[in-house]
Amino acid sequence: MQVGQSASIRRSYSRADLEGFAGLSGSAVPETIPEPLIAALFSYLLGVELPGPGTNYLKQQLSFLAPAAPETELTAKVEITRLRPEKHLVDLWATCTDANGVLICEGRSLVKAKDVAV
Repeated sequence: MQVGQSASIRRSYSRADLEGFAGLSGSAVPETIPEPLIAALFSYLLGVELPGPGTNYLKQQLSFLAPAAPETELTAKVEITRLRPEKHLVDLWATCTDANGVLICEGRSLVKAKDVAV
């Protein structure tokens, strides 16, 4: 791992996905993509891609800046901003944009990971 390293994923959520979310959460079917579904993209990236398996999520702070419509392709990205090998900590900046480049959300993630080196 190194500062500046990044990983991203593209995903769209269908009306059926939003109906499934409503069924699980006990809420009405949302008109826009719910924030937890967008945040889940970062969870996927951190646990599977970067830093990857064995990562423990410690903190996430996201600011949601614009709504995302169903069927819109979203691109979620995490980028390493700081490594603290003595504590096995990795700071990352997270962003999510839609297909038009509109910033949907951004924020910081802090994880504990194996094999953090300078």
